[in-house]
Amino acid sequence: MRQDHRPYYIKKAYQAFEKRYAEHFFRPQLEHLGEELIVLKPWHVVIFGSPITIGDFVNIIASPEGKVRLSVWTDQEDAPGIRVGDFCLICPGVQLSATQAITIGKNSMLARGVYITDADWHGIYNRTVLGKSAPVVLEDNVWVGDCATVCKGVTIGKNSIIGAGSVVVSDIPSHSIAAGNPARIVKHLDPDEEFITREQWFADPEGIFKQHRSLDRYFLRNNTLFKWLRTLLWPGAED
Repeated sequence: MRQDHRPYYIKKAYQAFEKRYAEHFFRPQLEHLGEELIVLKPWHVVIFGSPITIGDFVNIIASPEGKVRLSVWTDQEDAPGIRVGDFCLICPGVQLSATQAITIGKNSMLARGVYITDADWHGIYNRTVLGKSAPVVLEDNVWVGDCATVCKGVTIGKNSIIGAGSVVVSDIPSHSIAAGNPARIVKHLDPDEEFITREQWFADPEGIFKQHRSLDRYFLRNNTLFKWLRTLLWPGAED
């Protein structure tokens, strides 16, 4: 479809169902779930193992062809597991797989298809064991591009960017852009330049939500139930 044909009240009901679904099914599985979690299509988010914590104002976008998977496989009683900080964005197809610890700092953004793991998952010679593992840390405000892979033991410094399709096997310092396989620094960012983060965007959350509601009312104002059902059953070229 070229546009959203749902009446405004249908879209609002759908969003309320998504929020209720996420709250009902996520909270019992998590060590901690923060305030104002926003999940698009939460039934395509797979949570396995523990502990997993999610901070405040986290936005997760899932889809049928891009399920989001947060998995902890460990035999360590004190393993930190997966920690997603406040104001993070997780896009379709992201996979976080931990046997020790994966920490995602606040304001970080994981683009479509990002894979982060803290383990080899198989030994080099003994392939019946998990192999080597080491914690992964993304410091605050890190942006990881589409389909990038971050491997065990890596720390990515504050404000850094990882290029799409990169494979990160060693530490990346703060205020850097890294790309390639293996990822190498291609540019240094100016640490004195102001970074506008998702936390700042959410400084007035009610104002943002109010603005979104106003936009929805405007763009969906001419939609009717009959028109929406017609586009579902008999879509036309103009739809």
